[in-house]
Amino acid sequence: MQTALTPPPLILLPISGSSVGFPVRRVYCVGRNYAAHAREMGHDPDREAPFFFQKNADNLLPPGENFPYPTRSSDVHHEVELVVAMRTGGADIPVSEAADHIFGYGVGIDFTRRDLQAEAKKAGKPWTAAKAFEHSAPVSAIVPVTAIGHPASGNIWLKVNGELRQQGDLDQMIWKVPEIIAELSRLFTLAPGDIIMTGTPSGVGPVTQGDVVACGIDGIGAISVNIV
Repeated sequence: MQTALTPPPLILLPISGSSVGFPVRRVYCVGRNYAAHAREMGHDPDREAPFFFQKNADNLLPPGENFPYPTRSSDVHHEVELVVAMRTGGADIPVSEAADHIFGYGVGIDFTRRDLQAEAKKAGKPWTAAKAFEHSAPVSAIVPVTAIGHPASGNIWLKVNGELRQQGDLDQMIWKVPEIIAELSRLFTLAPGDIIMTGTPSGVGPVTQGDVVACGIDGIGAISVNIV
């Protein structure tokens, strides 16, 4: 069947060491997956079932591009995260098989309109406007599992203008990557090209125009983003 309109372009992320791109289907995000961050946001970090929200594939910001400070907000926060890129998918994936579905890993930032999120929380409304806005998820190149395996630990950090703001370790995640995939696949049918942002350590805070945000995960990669 022909299309009535020109289809939107395919969203591609670079793959480290490759000339081909990783095609993105959906972007899932895990909320409050580090205990210290849960506490700083005023929540109990006990190991309750994880909760998920989504960004759109075209919210991703490829490496090397600037982040334009969004309208309708005066309080945008940084949240550095491990990014998981799915090779295959399915429903009800067992924890023991989850790693087999992973293509690779990257580093991402979940930029959040914190003021809009606070208003939504207070009113019991969805976070969509606070999370799924244009350019809200800078992401590094994806590093294939064949190159680095499945990192279960590693220093995760973020600096603003050279000042360390966030630091933690991947082993501090409440829900580990295989568990996240298993839980997520109970709610959605995962597929090749899905991206999962796995939560952020403590230290989230505001950015302003003119800031330079640099972040990374040891053994995976790093990115730097100018706020314009």
